[in-house]
Amino acid sequence: MDSIIDKVLSNLSSDNVVFVTEQCNNNCLMCCQPPKMHDDIDEFYKVNVRRIISASKNIKYIGITGGEPTLLGDKLIQLIQLIRKELPDTLIHILTNGRLFSDADFASSVVRSGDGMLSFGVPIHSDYENDHNTIAGNKNAFAETIYGLYNLAMNAAPIEIRIVINKKNYQRLPNISQFILKNLSFVSWVSFMGMERIGFAESRADSIWIEPISYKSYLTDACDLLSITGYDVRIYNIPLCLLPVKAYHYTYQSISEWKKYYLSDCNDCVMKENCCGLFSTSSKPYIGIKPILNPE
Repeated sequence: MDSIIDKVLSNLSSDNVVFVTEQCNNNCLMCCQPPKMHDDIDEFYKVNVRRIISASKNIKYIGITGGEPTLLGDKLIQLIQLIRKELPDTLIHILTNGRLFSDADFASSVVRSGDGMLSFGVPIHSDYENDHNTIAGNKNAFAETIYGLYNLAMNAAPIEIRIVINKKNYQRLPNISQFILKNLSFVSWVSFMGMERIGFAESRADSIWIEPISYKSYLTDACDLLSITGYDVRIYNIPLCLLPVKAYHYTYQSISEWKKYYLSDCNDCVMKENCCGLFSTSSKPYIGIKPILNPE
């Protein structure tokens, strides 16, 4: 377990992550780290406390992830409070499916513990309830996540909506944007995510995997729908050469340095420094990678 924490909570890294559990109350079809249902919360908590106390005081950002961080219950609040005490200037971003925030008191307590320095990244897999539940692997996922989002919003929490693009939802990307516009107007930003081909995304590739070249038009339309109404829109994990030029301004350097790489062909690309690259953890690279010689 220490080796996992050592890798993701480095004092030298600008994108530090606190990994709190391998357990999850969803079972997403494309999960890159399939959940393990053994009780590991106390063990991870002790290790994370030690790492946080010894971490560099000038860390700008810490992500809390798992598994599902809200399964920690009160220990999540204690962990956030410890970060606030030891690293008072550090921003915290929690990646969560949001379901347990359907408990309004719990949502309020977690938001308060962040003292204005806490934001949340919550996935929406579809605008259609049954599709979301199928992808999340839980029949209650959609309703509880939506209630959770509203409870976070009631506490003025900054919220990122994440859409992991896969074979079961790519054609509905513009519909998901419309759903956000109509029902989740309070969110701070929206991120469209390319998949990491590992875990379930690899073992279930035939049913869940799709290449960016197959969905780039849907993705661009979805981004434009949100952008023209003033939303902060981002594309993560998709190399520039697989997107239309007009979508470049949505892209971010999203892949952590320790698992980012480029193909040898990328050495001739004039946009390499602006490109997120590829996951070294994926079983194979995206189809269609080629150097950009003239971005015009």
